[in-house]
Order: sequence, then structure tokens, then C-alpha cells
Amino acid sequence: MTHTLYWFRNDLRLEDNPALTRALTQASQVTTVFVHPDDAPTAWGFERVGPHRKTWLRCSLDALQNDLARMGVQLLEVRGNPARVLPELMRKVNADQLGFESLAAPEEQQAETALRQTGVPVVSTWQTTLIHPEQLPFSVRALPGSFTPFRQALEKHRIEPSQPIKYPRHAQKPEPGLFMAPPALPLDQHKKDNAPQPETTQQAITLHDHTPTAGERGAQAHLQAWFAGTQAHEYKRTRNALDGWSSSTKFSVWLATGALSARAAAHALHVFEQREGRSESSGWILFELLWRDYFHFLHACHGRRLYAPSGLKGRAQPTHDPEAFERWRMGRTGHALIDAGMNELRHTGYLSNRMRQIVASYCIHDLGCDWRAGAAWFEHCLIDYDVCSNTGNWLYIAGLGTDPRGGRRFNPDKQADEYDRDGRYRQRWSAV
Repeated sequence: MTHTLYWFRNDLRLEDNPALTRALTQASQVTTVFVHPDDAPTAWGFERVGPHRKTWLRCSLDALQNDLARMGVQLLEVRGNPARVLPELMRKVNADQLGFESLAAPEEQQAETALRQTGVPVVSTWQTTLIHPEQLPFSVRALPGSFTPFRQALEKHRIEPSQPIKYPRHAQKPEPGLFMAPPALPLDQHKKDNAPQPETTQQAITLHDHTPTAGERGAQAHLQAWFAGTQAHEYKRTRNALDGWSSSTKFSVWLATGALSARAAAHALHVFEQREGRSESSGWILFELLWRDYFHFLHACHGRRLYAPSGLKGRAQPTHDPEAFERWRMGRTGHALIDAGMNELRHTGYLSNRMRQIVASYCIHDLGCDWRAGAAWFEHCLIDYDVCSNTGNWLYIAGLGTDPRGGRRFNPDKQADEYDRDGRYRQRWSAV
């Protein structure tokens, strides 16, 4: 009888989860677990994970636990180094092997390597991208140096994502009494210690006057609602709006925790286009999902090199002004649009794609701050934080990554005139 311990990482869902499906169909018993990292400050003086991200994760885990409970499966939660706590847990529940999704970022890869070195049997599955690495017309190590030739190669070879897979509802329910929370971190105590205050919860998950529902059911409801109308055919026109719930897809809110898979998002788009026709705007949604893929493959290709001060370019150490960075972080630069954006980010855990580019450019090119500090603040704040996309985009703006033009500087006055002509956005976020 095979007993698998399944480690949820950035895949907090049941549907289109090949790693979980493999465990449920191949093992006679499955125990599931989520590992919370030890709290650690960044080099820039603040926590890596801020209150809004903690709240969204807590809501997402609670939603996952509810979905698993309907299948007769309990979700355990532990804290610490995966290479230490997971082998311990495997011994406690008498698990034979460990299953999980494989992730490309350096710390995530380091955790996988350390687990293998402990000698526990490991089964890992790549499933985070729209396109599987084996579908690529080149090896990951030969990834094109910028996005456009990557996209063109996929189009030339007519490479498309495969269909999302269904959760195996026929999987055997585990035996009663199988699950034991390790004494180092009782499950109930963990939830109590990390439960956000009501005001924080309300503030953290209210975006553009809309309260998204965490978890897979929330993701599926959002997909259905978003593609029920015609927003996909208006997307290219509205996607650069500074606020508004329906102006962009907001898929990233669920993609970040894995409550939604990239393939499920692409499939919903495909169903919409079959029903309503394809347009340049609807095609742009797939284009942006491919950008996400590219940043994940970029990490698989270059790994820790991406986190060097000079990124991929081998330039001198970037400058940094701690006082200017603190003003930027707290929304006190004196530029109304920048301060409005940083206030929204700090108070909600979200920022539109356009505003992310504007404030990142200002941090790097106007204030002379280290791109890594800005990326770390986004990691602290954003409820839709994705390590690969975040690092890839900051490097792109800084000119240290894959931008063929060598970096992007956005003129904040021009951006304000173009995207906030009536000043409504600045007025809304100036007083918080």
C-alpha cells in the first residue's frame, strides 16, 4: 500500500493539478500539507510577506481546506524549512513518498534539491506554465533572449496549451484518523496566531471596490463572470486603466496562489472565442499569459543569475538611496501620481499593471534606487505576487533583463496626463 504526502506549494486547487492527480490516482492513501516559511526580514528592513498577502493566503488555504474536506482529506499546515519539516511529517504519518509541483525560482529549486538530498522518495511535476517545457521548439537552456522571438517560435510551430485536466473524483477516500498535526505546530494554534484582524481582512481583499473570493471556487466564479460579458473584446483598450475591477482580467489574483491554473484561464478564453469570436483584444489575453510563461522559463534557464545586482547584464552595482526609497515606499515622494500608486499598493495589496510600471520606473530611474529593493517591496505587498513575473518585470524596467531596448523609463507627468487626465485616481489615493 503506497501512502503519498502531497505538498501544496503555488497550486492551491484540485482541478488541473497534474501533480495532485498523480498522487490521488497512484497512491492508496494521500496526506496533504502546506509549509509556511519562517518569517524573515528582507535586506531592506521590512518583512518579506506583508499583511495583505498573509490575509489572502489564509483565505486561500481555508478555501482549499473546505474543498479537500468534501473529499475526505485534511490539509495540514506546518512552518519551517521544507527539507526538515517534510521528512519529519512523512515519518509521523508513515508516508512512502513525497509529491509536489516543481517551481523554477532559485529558493524553490533549492528546497527541492535539499529534499532530495535527505533521501526521501520525491515525485515532482512541472505544471505552473501554460506551455509545458517538453512542448517548446527549443530546450529551456536555449530560451530566446527576449519575449518576441519566444512568442514567434511558438506561433511558427503552432504550439498550443493542452486541455486542463479534471480532478479525479473517483479517488479513494483516506482512512479516518490518518492525519496528525505535528506537535511543533498544532494546526488550530497556527490559524489562531495568523488570523488577521477584521479591519485588515476587509482592507486587504477589497480591490477597486470589489471583494474577490479566495480559492478555486472564487477563481472559477470569476472566470465565468468575466467571460460572460464582452470585456475580452475591449481588453486591449481598457487594460491600461489605473483602476476598475473589470478593466483587466485580474486573473493574477488567483494565479498567484495557484487557485487558478494558466491552462484553465486559457481554456476559458478559448471557450469565449468559440462563442463570441476572436479579436485582437481577446488575443492579447493569451499574449499576456505567454509573458508569464516566458518569465518562468527565464528562471528555469538562468536561475540565481537573475537575482544578481546587475541581473543578466554584468554591469556595475546599482545605486541606492535609502531615504528616497523610504519616501517612495510610503508614498511621500512629492509626485502626486507616484504617491497615489504607492498609497494604493500599501493599503490594498494591489496595483494595476500600468501603475506598477510607472512606480517601478520612478524608483529606479528617477530616485536612483536599487531595483531589488523595489522588487522586495512588491513581494511584501502584492496579493498577486509571482516571484518569476515580479523579478522579470523589475529587471525589464531596469534594463538588466530581457528588454531589447535596454530599460524603460516612464515620464510620470506624461503618464498622469494620459491615464489620469481628470485627476480622479490621484484624488482618491492622495488622502489615505
